[in-house]
Amino acid sequence: MGTGSFADKSLRKLCETGREVVGVFTKHDTAKGRGMKLIEDVVKQTAKENGIPIFQPEKLKTGEALTDLTALSPDIVVVVSYGKILPAEILAVPPLGCVNIHGSLLPKYRGAAPVQWSVINGDRETGVTSMYMDVGMDTGDIIMMKKTAIGERETAGELYERLGLLGAELLAETLDAIERGTAGRRKQDGGLATYAPMLTKALSPIDWNADARAVVSRVRGLCPWPAATAEIGGAALKIYAAEPLPDLSGSPGSVVFADKRGIAVACKGGAVLLTEVQAPGGRRMSSADYLRGHPLCP
Repeated sequence: MGTGSFADKSLRKLCETGREVVGVFTKHDTAKGRGMKLIEDVVKQTAKENGIPIFQPEKLKTGEALTDLTALSPDIVVVVSYGKILPAEILAVPPLGCVNIHGSLLPKYRGAAPVQWSVINGDRETGVTSMYMDVGMDTGDIIMMKKTAIGERETAGELYERLGLLGAELLAETLDAIERGTAGRRKQDGGLATYAPMLTKALSPIDWNADARAVVSRVRGLCPWPAATAEIGGAALKIYAAEPLPDLSGSPGSVVFADKRGIAVACKGGAVLLTEVQAPGGRRMSSADYLRGHPLCP
């Protein structure tokens, strides 16, 4: 059960390692573009490539989803970035339980956007966790973890793809351990839990009263979506890449310099160099290229 590229990496790993995948549950096809063409999720495409039966229930609390899953008679259910809470009757179907691969070191960052919030908050380390699922949101017993450092300039989008590969490796190791009967089981400490809510565009505007590293972490954490934003020189720009300039200073929000290096904006305790931007209706480009058509003065 899963959607998106993060889940697709785990499905491909299952197929590569010879696991018998008896069915795939994924989201409904979505209409996109001017012609509102129906687009299949990448997980559905991989399932079709491998001849795996596909199910796309709108809700899991209906009898149809339970009937379909029961008919498949799975030994175990793997859930990766599915976006739905599994009700108790679904959790009870597989004799070996339901296993989830989550993009954080639980109990930190329970919720919909663990990868993005780890970057926004300036964490140096993150990872993936496999756990037995229960009726709560990411509250199940931990089986295994894999840790990794977060790159100093790594964006949430880049980390998301990398953790998807790490999660697929963890899934293979977890299933091997369950099959051997050697899988661990450790309860989460709820007192250490933090929440990673879904991202919205309300998070986009940059607060120039924050320090330079916090601003840069937000830019990285909101890339590629919804992207950090700022009004600079009268234009509402999306900001996709930035670097801290701790040795510069100025009134927070003011342009310190704008030249071939990029656009430097002062914040609390330093400044930030904006290196990749996008103007309304335009494409992503280096800020140096943007300045050729939109010169700015400090």
